[in-house]
Amino acid sequence: MRLLAQAVVTLRGVNDTLEPLGDRFAAAGHELYLVGGSVRDAVLGRLGQDLDFTTDARPEQVQELLRGWADAVWDTGIAFGTVSARHGDHQIEITTFRHEAYDRVGRNPVVTYGETLDADLVRRDFTVNAMAVRIGAGGEQEFVDPLDGMTALLAGVLDTPATPQESFDDDPLRMLRAVRFVAQLGFTPSPRVVAAVEGMAHQLTRITVERIAAELNKLILGEHAVEAMDLLTETGLAALVLPEVPGMKLAIDEHHQHKDVYTHSLTVLQQAIDLETGDPDLILRWAALLHDIGKPATRKFEPNGGVSFHHHEVVGAKMVRKRLRALKFPKATVDDVAQLVFLHLRFHGYGEGTWTDAAVRRYVTDAGPLLGRLHKLVRADCTTRNARRAQKLQRDYDDLERRIATLAEQENLQKVRPDLDGNAIMELLDVPPGPEVGRAWRFLKELRLDRGPLEHDEAVAELRAWWAREHPGSEHPGSDHADEGPG
Repeated sequence: MRLLAQAVVTLRGVNDTLEPLGDRFAAAGHELYLVGGSVRDAVLGRLGQDLDFTTDARPEQVQELLRGWADAVWDTGIAFGTVSARHGDHQIEITTFRHEAYDRVGRNPVVTYGETLDADLVRRDFTVNAMAVRIGAGGEQEFVDPLDGMTALLAGVLDTPATPQESFDDDPLRMLRAVRFVAQLGFTPSPRVVAAVEGMAHQLTRITVERIAAELNKLILGEHAVEAMDLLTETGLAALVLPEVPGMKLAIDEHHQHKDVYTHSLTVLQQAIDLETGDPDLILRWAALLHDIGKPATRKFEPNGGVSFHHHEVVGAKMVRKRLRALKFPKATVDDVAQLVFLHLRFHGYGEGTWTDAAVRRYVTDAGPLLGRLHKLVRADCTTRNARRAQKLQRDYDDLERRIATLAEQENLQKVRPDLDGNAIMELLDVPPGPEVGRAWRFLKELRLDRGPLEHDEAVAELRAWWAREHPGSEHPGSDHADEGPG
């Protein structure tokens, strides 16, 4: 079979790890199998640096067999029969054959060690992850597939070794994993898997938000993230973990070019993905998906029959913060996604020709290090089917980027700061550190944004004039009169 031949070629590239491991386990009288996602990915020609094995050896025996060969060995998973190691560039996990019993309240199993490979494979999540390759002495390899995972792999189908209901009862996270494999591999869940997810979605409440967030991040970073997000919504899983996404089906896109804001948002996500030039961008993708989640809350039917969503970017940014915090995303991720959602409408109106250089500076300054992502998000947000209007929006944004580049040649737009720092402000105004210095700094920052870089004497004069306006009747700081002592 072509795919098996692909696996042989792929595994040949890791023989420096497989051969010595096979020799050690065979010499000790133990079986060793490459298993799970490692076999699946080897068949698909996408094997990474992580290698998963299973064996009849007990964890203490595995530790002894790895000693002197692995660069490092640790036992953080030993309670579940797993010993981890590092050898060169490879991260290795070797797990003793297992039988698992679940209380079907949480998701952590009560583990007992098994005696056979077949019993170990049948407990796994999907048949495409239940294939194995026996690793013998001298690197000898034998493909083992008792659950016909290869047929499912060839068909691109996700199915469970046992019934989906039994599998998901044991571990509800497997429902999210099914959607994640759609995103990463482009597979299609079998009808019985879809039906089981639809009927059992509520059991995700047994899973910690940290595990859910990890699966969602892997999902949205997948090559087929849009299809997976749609499946997440249609099966009812999104209503539990990302309710704002199916909630967008309630709002009609104001341009009437899409059935609803939900469909528009999936289109924007795909277009943002198409604009990526390197690795998948987690921040950009979340911002693209969630940029319009404020629309349902701000929808207003106008007297002329239209629909408006005024300030939905402000409401949406707040909603993003609330949802991503609930999922316990890192603060930096929450801040970046929320800021992109807040800024995604800022560009609209640029084509009217009213933007001054000050407005361009503010656009760049407010975006800060997110400017490149904001460029992609704004371009991706153009989903109109009116070709003329789409071309105009792209031309307008091309023009804005040219203006940004021109100003950047003249001044450092990424680090727009006042022309006078805090120390100079305190000296010129003869004030101690405190709120007055902050107010003065912000005045100078706004002045810098409005007028660009100022000469030192001009900045000083503007600061003194501002102080005089803020403190009428007070002596002018830094003037000759102010320097005089009591008469």
